[in-house]
Amino acid sequence: MADSAASQAFDILILGGGSAGYACALRSAELGFSVGLIEKGKLGGTCLHNGCIPTKALLHSAEIAENAKTAAKYGVKASFESIDMPAVNAYKDGIIAGKFRGLTGLIKSKGITVIEGEGKLTGQDTVTVDGTAYTGKNIVLATGSYSRSLPGLEITGNKVITSDHALTMETLPKKALVLGGGVIGCEFASVWNSFGVDVTIIEALPSLVPNEDAAIVKQLERAFKKRKIDFSTGVRFAGVEENENGVKATLEDGKTFEADLLLVAVGRGPVTANLGFEDAGLTMDRGFVITNERLHTGVGNIYAVGDIVPGLQLAHRGFQQGIFVAEEIAGQKPVVVEDVNIPKVTYCEPEIASVGLTEAKAREKFGDDAVVTQEYNLAGNGKTSILGSAGLIKLVRQADGPIVGVHMIGGRMGEQIGEAQLIVNWEAFPEDVASLVHAHPTQNEALGEAAMALAGKPLHG
Repeated sequence: MADSAASQAFDILILGGGSAGYACALRSAELGFSVGLIEKGKLGGTCLHNGCIPTKALLHSAEIAENAKTAAKYGVKASFESIDMPAVNAYKDGIIAGKFRGLTGLIKSKGITVIEGEGKLTGQDTVTVDGTAYTGKNIVLATGSYSRSLPGLEITGNKVITSDHALTMETLPKKALVLGGGVIGCEFASVWNSFGVDVTIIEALPSLVPNEDAAIVKQLERAFKKRKIDFSTGVRFAGVEENENGVKATLEDGKTFEADLLLVAVGRGPVTANLGFEDAGLTMDRGFVITNERLHTGVGNIYAVGDIVPGLQLAHRGFQQGIFVAEEIAGQKPVVVEDVNIPKVTYCEPEIASVGLTEAKAREKFGDDAVVTQEYNLAGNGKTSILGSAGLIKLVRQADGPIVGVHMIGGRMGEQIGEAQLIVNWEAFPEDVASLVHAHPTQNEALGEAAMALAGKPLHG
């Protein structure tokens, strides 16, 4: 995979070849810089090999399974028999392999030098890889994240697993516990439920997907109950024991759960330990690299991007930050995008898509009297009815001002996030969006109708 390093000195030297690192490398090369890209594993990082792409492939298999189960409703004679996990994995792995080939070919075509091995920051302009020192006029740290656990909770890889293990399972459990009701936990719970697994989610916070708007949370929990995905919220996890039959998990209130396995989905931690960051003088906080708003660490010409920078741990955030730093180094003064204005999608069924402030955060920022909201029930949307889905779109507006939050839940709502993030980032008023023409019949027109209602001229309300 790797090119031999003809030179050991570069304009930009990047440590980590995941979404943030390779995006920085590609944009840097386009801008005419010589680029060295250090990666100990495979280019593409977690997103391509252990995150975004494989999980969404599983979710698509789950959607196909649900379609088979409900085919008769749509006049199609079909039946659901079972899940063939080796075949599911072959499909998933084929997608990954194709994307990996494309990425490696693109990196090579741009003249980027790929350096294989585990790098360590050994100076303000130096990264050492397996005993060889490479220098960069600018250093970009993009070392990514790993699946976290809880103190005292050992990941055995057998009956106590992380999402990494879950992506390579050849057989399905009959019953599974999911520790964590955030994005990862809800996505795997959704997949396994569609595959016929009895799933229970355990979440310490008062609700599932706790960072989403309360109206969206309510809809998701209602949908999960309808799908018979059980969940226990608001009580902390105490411990788990493995036995010959599986696992027995205990909560702090004494409640116990038994299952074949426990998936630990309590978030991801930054990969920064023993990489020389502290020795180089970087400011660290709980393993994260602290930067200013322009992603500079305050030390030399060292920048940090992606999951190692505090904030949202999203591939597209890292991708944008990688591009940002390349353009920053080139003196182009790119625009800073705040985390709150970065779109988020949880690909469970129903899908959640959001960008901007929740109603609670908006009221906290602007005051109760300065916030107006509008909810549009997707039951009134023709395409949603055709798809057999349900859900809602909620808009949050600063009174007499722009839309500051868009929150959606329903089938395939992630496909609507493009317009939503433009609305929020361009500070559009409801009247601006209401005047646009949204194609019929699409789910996208529901976003337009929500804006029309918020602008005081509801069409179907």
